[in-house]
Amino acid sequence: MEDAIIYLLHSVLSHLEKAGSTVRIMFFDFSSAFNTIQPNLLGDKLQNAGVDHHLTAWIIDYLTNRPLYVRLQSCESDRLLCSTGAPQGTVLAPFLFILYTLDFRHATPNCHLQKFSDDSAIVGLITEGEHREYKGLMKDFVDWCQQNLLQINPRETKELVVDFYRKQSSPAPMNIHGTDIERVTYKYLGVLKNNKLDWSTNTDTLIRKGQSRLFLLRKLRSFGFQGSLFKTFDNSVVASAIHYGIVCWSGSISARDR
Repeated sequence: MEDAIIYLLHSVLSHLEKAGSTVRIMFFDFSSAFNTIQPNLLGDKLQNAGVDHHLTAWIIDYLTNRPLYVRLQSCESDRLLCSTGAPQGTVLAPFLFILYTLDFRHATPNCHLQKFSDDSAIVGLITEGEHREYKGLMKDFVDWCQQNLLQINPRETKELVVDFYRKQSSPAPMNIHGTDIERVTYKYLGVLKNNKLDWSTNTDTLIRKGQSRLFLLRKLRSFGFQGSLFKTFDNSVVASAIHYGIVCWSGSISARDR
């Protein structure tokens, strides 16, 4: 996860060293990504990728005719058979989604599609206002998602535009299924990025999160907790929140943020 963040930042910052350059990043949001996997389409993709026939058949059987029901104490609902998607919470679900989307790839010096499980981002390294490849890749990706029955949620899909020189007028917003894509500070894989690519927004968020969790630590102390249990809670609940993604941002935050 941290490698994906560092790779994105390296690509963006290296490009922004050039005069007249801007960067546009489209962060896609899928509606119930793992639930929309189509077993038959997945089977065709696995066979085209050279996966063993028996393993492919086992995966398709695993995803097909799964009984679903709800149980509340001694009461059970009627059972339904489901043949779409992958079971939530399993190790296999994100891996199957990666395989499901593996056949759409794009990487050129000016534009690439970066994928991490169900988090997909199109990174456009724009020079002298040339947006055609970025727009074309976005259209191709949206069309491919429709063909593969993946549902993009345009209201939760966001764009980040970085322009340190501010010599160019802001490009028109992109549009997906009739909805203009909003430009915001975006949390990518748990780390906040703003249009200045500094870490002030991320730091402020970490401070608020850390303070709220320190309150729980003080509560435990008032109940008499101490020693190893106290330290375990601190490491797992407080420190884990404050240190998340630290290898990505610790070397470049400001003195104020530090």
